[in-house]
Amino acid sequence: MTIRVLLADDQALLRSAFRVLVDSEPDMEVVAEAADGAEAFAKARSERADVVLMDIRMPGTDGLAATRMITADPALSGVRIVMLTTFEVDEYVVQSLRAGASGFLGKGAEPEELLNAIRIAAAGDALLSPVATKGLIARFLAQGGGADLGDGEHGRAHSERLAALTTREREVLVLVAGGHSNDEIAERLAVSPLTVKTHVNRAMAKLGARDRAQLVVTAYESGLVRPKVE
Repeated sequence: MTIRVLLADDQALLRSAFRVLVDSEPDMEVVAEAADGAEAFAKARSERADVVLMDIRMPGTDGLAATRMITADPALSGVRIVMLTTFEVDEYVVQSLRAGASGFLGKGAEPEELLNAIRIAAAGDALLSPVATKGLIARFLAQGGGADLGDGEHGRAHSERLAALTTREREVLVLVAGGHSNDEIAERLAVSPLTVKTHVNRAMAKLGARDRAQLVVTAYESGLVRPKVE
């Protein structure tokens, strides 16, 4: 199956570079380009994109707003969004994950990293460097961003939702938030990777998370996992 990719970035030169790279792969193709978030939302619907490479900062409707629009549309439930950011630690990245993005990638990433991110997102795994995702959220929170997580109304709401999880599902959630893969979690808990995957999928269903990236955010927002301040 060919992965249909939508490029959303206000820089035409960057979109052209991404198009050449993506179209050079036999298993993916660029089906549309967008210069702002509103256009990205419209083309995600009209072109039936599988993966959107979404720049966070764009004029008009930015990438964060566009991500919320896409993830809130039932007709686009199968669309996966990979946020593109210039900065390693960025408040907007955390907000993007909360909004439903599958993960993030720096604009300075190597070509193979970008292509691999597209394939992983398209497969529905949304495992865009779990350690990096966890690390970014932890650093952001440790710097004071979202200081109410786990304490305010937002955190309490997540804590209440965690009550629906079994003890083992909570245990798996903590390990997912720690950046561990299914294989690593399986080894720690002395179970099969398939069993871990089942627990992860059940936790996502109960918490209304689109993917693992959102599980990481939920673990921090609920206070189940606290960032370490170094």
